[in-house]
Amino acid sequence: MNLNENFNILLTPKKIKKKLDEYIIGQEKAKKILSVSVYNHYKRIIYLNNNQDNNIEIKKSNILLIGPTGCGKTLLAETMAKILQIPFVIADATSLTEAGYVGDDVESILQKLLQNCQYNISKAEKGIIYIDEIDKICKKSENVSITRDVSGEGVQQALLKIMEGTIASVPPQGGRKHPNQPCLQLNTSNILFICGGTFDGLKKNINKHYKKNIKIGFNNFINNNINKKKNTNLNDITSKDLIRFGLIPEFIGRLPIIVTLNHMNQNMLCQILCKPKNSIIKQYKKLFLMDNTILEFEENAIIEIAKQTLKNKIGARGLRSIIEDLLLDTMYNLPSMNNVKKILINKFVVQKKINPIIIFHQK
Repeated sequence: MNLNENFNILLTPKKIKKKLDEYIIGQEKAKKILSVSVYNHYKRIIYLNNNQDNNIEIKKSNILLIGPTGCGKTLLAETMAKILQIPFVIADATSLTEAGYVGDDVESILQKLLQNCQYNISKAEKGIIYIDEIDKICKKSENVSITRDVSGEGVQQALLKIMEGTIASVPPQGGRKHPNQPCLQLNTSNILFICGGTFDGLKKNINKHYKKNIKIGFNNFINNNINKKKNTNLNDITSKDLIRFGLIPEFIGRLPIIVTLNHMNQNMLCQILCKPKNSIIKQYKKLFLMDNTILEFEENAIIEIAKQTLKNKIGARGLRSIIEDLLLDTMYNLPSMNNVKKILINKFVVQKKINPIIIFHQK
């Protein structure tokens, strides 16, 4: 998609979601919200480019993704950028510090974005920046301290301007800015920021807050039921909940779209293994075909891999580790073997962590 061309080339929300469905299993609501949000974001850019004398300012809407480890937050943002063919960069919030302190300052994110599009400023200014582990830069405490919170509230303050839109000075070769150094000028007004985090403990904080407000008596029966609903999920999370968790109000104001993602269940993990265009099993099958060998997973093996992944509590990202461990010895030995027709993995191979079954060509 070339945003400098006619508006008609921009994919509709339905088409964006359909493409997301090819790579991402589940998370239907999140995919729908993201599809609409990203469509509106780039529709806004095209409108601004074609209507210089407009009298209605359409504000940018950055996005906050909240969900457990391995639920697909990063994959959603990354896949969206691939679908739209726009520059994309992932930054880790835990590596960022306030300007002037040891660590990466926020301009380093913009520098990486420029690197990813060969320093094409026009392309970078329409890119997507995904900031992971954003919950790790929450304020350490509501109490004022003489010690600056350079990796918490300080980073939130530093991110405010570039997330809202500013002309940032970025060193062309990376590193920190210094006096008299020539810098590239990058307008961040049209860069879409997507922030993601697990927000461990958020549900507990919400429950604690609402329990304080539960009153005794029949007249409060309805209110108490509402509180119970709040206790069961994060779908109704509010800005106030996030502020109590440690994000400052100004920072939350730059993230008006809040999307919650669900835990992966066994069925979703089984589908992730097999169904997407670039599913993990399809990737390994392709690798084995390069050695003229068929790789086959029985259905009971796929179910067992999903069960083990759930047990490990690391979400979909744990699937590859399990398969890699299962196939390591086979991948080591196979290139030196002759006459191998098929490698078969059943549930006993997964359960007992034994070598896969090797089937040879008949002579």
